[in-house]
Order: sequence, then C-alpha cells, then structure tokens
Amino acid sequence: MPTHCTQTPYTETGAFSGLLTDYIAQKPELAAFYHRWPSLENFAAQIEEKRAAYSPEARQRLVTALQAQYGTETPPAVAANIALLAQQNTFTVTTGHQLALMTGPLYFVYKIVSAIKLSRELKAAYPLYDFVPVYWLASEDHDFAEINHFALFGKAYRWDAAGTGGPVGRLPLTGLDDQVLSQLPPEVPAVFREVYAGAATLADATRRLVDALFGTYGLVSLDADRPALKQALLPVLEKEIEGQVSNAAVQATNARLEAAGYKPQVYSRPLNLFVINAEGQRQRLEPAPDGPANLLAQARQNPAQFSPNVVLRPVYQELLLPNVAYIGGGAEVAYWFQLKDVFAAFEVPFPIVLPRNSALYLSRANVGKMRKLGLETADLFKPLTDLKKQVGTALGQEEISLSEQQAQLKTTFDQVAALAQRLDPTLVKAVAAEAQKAAAALAGLEKRLSKAAETKHETAYAQLAALKEKLFPGGSLQERSDNVLSVLLNNPGFIDDLLAAFEPLGLEFAVLEEGLGT
Repeated sequence: MPTHCTQTPYTETGAFSGLLTDYIAQKPELAAFYHRWPSLENFAAQIEEKRAAYSPEARQRLVTALQAQYGTETPPAVAANIALLAQQNTFTVTTGHQLALMTGPLYFVYKIVSAIKLSRELKAAYPLYDFVPVYWLASEDHDFAEINHFALFGKAYRWDAAGTGGPVGRLPLTGLDDQVLSQLPPEVPAVFREVYAGAATLADATRRLVDALFGTYGLVSLDADRPALKQALLPVLEKEIEGQVSNAAVQATNARLEAAGYKPQVYSRPLNLFVINAEGQRQRLEPAPDGPANLLAQARQNPAQFSPNVVLRPVYQELLLPNVAYIGGGAEVAYWFQLKDVFAAFEVPFPIVLPRNSALYLSRANVGKMRKLGLETADLFKPLTDLKKQVGTALGQEEISLSEQQAQLKTTFDQVAALAQRLDPTLVKAVAAEAQKAAAALAGLEKRLSKAAETKHETAYAQLAALKEKLFPGGSLQERSDNVLSVLLNNPGFIDDLLAAFEPLGLEFAVLEEGLGT
C-alpha cells in the first residue's frame, strides 16, 4: 500500500524536550556532553576509534555468545550478520528497549527501524566496512509494571505474573496464554501468539518476536544476561566497587548540566550496580561498611551475579559490541549526556548518540478526514482550539467578538460615572455596579452567540476532535501509546514503509500518509 511522507522539524511538533531540540539545533551549551555530532562524515573518526579499542577477543566472545543464544533458530540474514561480526571491519549500530509485551508502543519499532536504516546508510557511505543493526534486550530490567501491558484498538491487555522483582528476561510465561494470548482478536497474525507459546522466558519470546518482524532485515538481538558475557564486565565491577568512580563522574556532569540549564534525567548512586540474590531478585547494591574486599571477592568469583543499572548498562553494552552509534528516544539521549565522563573513567569509547526517528502514521481513513476538514499535515500539531478556529473559518463561520461593543459600553459608563461624580459622588458606586452588570450581560451574550455559530458546524468539530484524539491519544504522540498491530493489520508493508520514509541523520519528525502516491 503506497504511502506519502513529509518531514517536520521537531520544534514544530511541540512534543519534545528542550534538551532534545537544543541537541538537534547543535546548541553550543550541549557540546561538552557528547563526543561527536551525528553526521555522516563524523563516523569515519568514530569507526577508527572503536576499531583501535575493540579487541579480537571481544569479537570472538560476542560471536560465540550470539551463536549460543540463537542456536539452530537463526534467520538466514541474522546468521549472515553474526558471521560478519567476526570480521575486524564490521561495526554495529545499536538500539535498546525493555521487553515490552507484543512490542509495546510504536516507538519500540521506530527505534529498530532507525538502526536498520542507519546501518544501510553507513554501508553506502563507507563501503570498506560492514554495519550490523543490533537490538539490545533490556532483559535485566526489573520494572515489570512498565512492560506487562499494551493497548490495541482501545482495549488494554495486561499480564499479571508471579515472581516479579528479578530480571524480567528470566520470567517464565505462566498465565500469559489465558490472560493475553487467548484474548487477542482473531485477525492478529499467528506469529504474535506462537513466539510466546513456544518460548520458555520473556527474553526468549521477545527475541523471537523481533526476529519474526525484523529477521529478514538482518537485525541481531542480544541478551547480555549471560555468564560468558558478564566476564567482560569484571574490570568495571572491580573499579566501581573499589572507587565508586561512576557516581563521581555523573555528579560532576550533573552540576555542569544544571549550570547550562538542563535537568539530569537519571539518578546516580554510590554504587551503580545491582546484585541478583539467591531468590532471583534484583537488589540495589550498597557500599559495604567494612570495605570493598568481600564484594570484590564475590565479583571475581561470580560476575554474572552482578547487574549494571542505568548508569553502567551503557558501558557494559559498549564493552560487548563494536558499536559506533547508539539510537534512543529523547529520555535516553538525555541520560547518555550524563555519561560521557563515566565512559572516560572506564576507558571505553563513547558512541555517537542519535535520537531515534519519530513518526505520526495516518491511515487512509484518517487522511480522508484530514483532507475533508481542509487540513494539511503541519496543521495536525496545532492545539485543538486553534484548529477549530481554522476549520470554522474555512467553513464560513463568523468569528464572534463583542470586544468593540464592550469598549463602547465602558466609554458610556465612564461618562455616566463622571456625571455622577459632579452631581452626587455617592452615586459613583452604583454606576460602577451597573457597569459591571452590563459588561457581564454582554459577555454572556457573546458566549451564546459563539455557541450558536459553532452549532452550525458541530459535526465538523466533532470529527476534528475525534481525529485529534486518534492521532494524539490523551494529548500525547501516537507512537507513545499505539501498538504496531494497530497498523500492521491493515498495512502489512508498514515496516518497509518506515524504512523508506525514515532519515536517521535528517533529525526531523516523519508524517506518513497511507494510500497516497502511485
């Protein structure tokens, strides 16, 4: 199904933070908080820096872990990319996300498509190298309440699982069939049920679903909650436990961010680590009152028992991968800006940080409604009150304003008050009271007249309000609430449409209109 795409500056959407829009505008106040600006030419130096720092041993460890993770179920394009990762001239473009049920909101998909598209663009610009898109599964996250639900066609689906509090990737899928899978509409593709029915854990199911959606594009998923990979984390664990270096680095950066007028996104702790206890719970690690010796011994004996928090997880990621760019949402960009000095402290190259593509998708029906109301795509981001005035003007609605009459009324009563002041000053208050009553009566008439004018076009206004709510549910961006199934069921080519439309380095908001073009 053909689509048409227009690009809109992020600032014109009114939906993104000042830090993100300032970054896109390359405000000099933010230059100290990132390494290289995300331009095509800057990747040359980023590639060289990563190539010098990433060892053959790290490559072998990564490839071996991926082969073990996928086993015999590797899609051909993914297997080819895993083989490429064994080569010294191959690098990754990474994005990451929580293990959201059924992929959660649309931006889960937008992140991954951004990584795939940028990998292709880098290959075209640097043909001597290969670039593999990677999805980092946030399997060690323990905030189950953030990922156990999704919405489809106005209905909420929720999975209530027992034994939460540990890494969500390890959760068995008990109860998911009864609570969610069996409740899905029959038109949902079978694969969305099969990946969960055939998996042992949430991490396994999420990887299978991502493979089903993106395997043909060569996307490699990585679940780093593996003992063999955690060995790479040991030097970080030792330095963190002994010196609490990440917290010192973040606190210094936070002070500079605040001085520049930006609020830090995440909170840093003395030790930015969790430990997974014998019951499988992920517990925050605190400095030992008797010194670090016992914790160091524990880390050296079993690094897999430790789990990095939001401050150190990016360091772990960049240790494991030959990565040149990280793609994330606005909040992720904000917290990566707190980490440049953390990377320096652990002597790990800081990647290019790129905001993911954002988009608004209009179905054919919604495109028709927009056109019928006389609107263009840029109009959709305006407040509803402004749009009502615009639509009303187009429909010939007279704008009702009695401000001129109010001014005339005030002039008249001012003259009466002056006369009262000359003849009997005790009547001035009475004149003022009558003036107030008359002004209020005129204002009431203005409202009634405006309502009468609106009633003539109430059908159009109702359609406008419904369109705004459909495209901006609850006043927020569509991508933050709608699930990919809401589009895929009517447009199976949705992912290809996104790949054609997205321009990762263009740093603009995409509006896709279904059913236009040839």
